[in-house]
Amino acid sequence: MSKITIEEKTFNLKDIKQLYPAVIIKTGYKDETTEMSLEWIEVESKGRVDIVGYGIYIITSDEEKHIFKYETRKELDESVGKLATQLNKQ
Repeated sequence: MSKITIEEKTFNLKDIKQLYPAVIIKTGYKDETTEMSLEWIEVESKGRVDIVGYGIYIITSDEEKHIFKYETRKELDESVGKLATQLNKQ
């Protein structure tokens, strides 16, 4: 069975419904945050949003959401690179 591991948590690929990287931004309402696509931040935000961090999001077939947070884009990119290496070995 094909599996991937992120930050020492292992998932069966067949159980993953969605897997995506995103940027975490402040919504402007108290301390609330939300995720946005990396592309939107690079193309559309034009510096108008407050970036809190970055994350890899996994939603499993049972609708459970797992978030792996990173402080910098570099840390996110390194983790995505490790994921890509695992997936290429499948």
